[in-house]
Amino acid sequence: MRNRQQKFGEKGEAIAVRQLKKDGYKILETNYLTKLGEIDIIAKDKDTIVFVEVKARRSVHFGSPKGAVTTQKQRKISMVALYYLKVTNQITAKARFDVVAVNLNRDKPRIEIIKNAFELAYE
Repeated sequence: MRNRQQKFGEKGEAIAVRQLKKDGYKILETNYLTKLGEIDIIAKDKDTIVFVEVKARRSVHFGSPKGAVTTQKQRKISMVALYYLKVTNQITAKARFDVVAVNLNRDKPRIEIIKNAFELAYE
């Protein structure tokens, strides 16, 4: 059974998927889970594979959503992204990392897509 925080996260991810589709992204995977970790959304933006981390917040009390993607989280996402590219035989494909910040503290969510939010991190 999912807790309140998990349900909130799922709501943020659903909002992010809708916005990405509206912006022309093709959704390839959601909640891509491996033994290395998880990527919220894998999409295609024209000829680029995009690994998307979604951060949803009710307020900025604990910091901004985009500031929550730490260096450690970037490394984990990078490892999963490399694994995905390898197992799908797309290791030479163009790829990037985006963050979708969803602020749900009002009636209408505020959504910000940060393209190229970070570089491949594997050290």
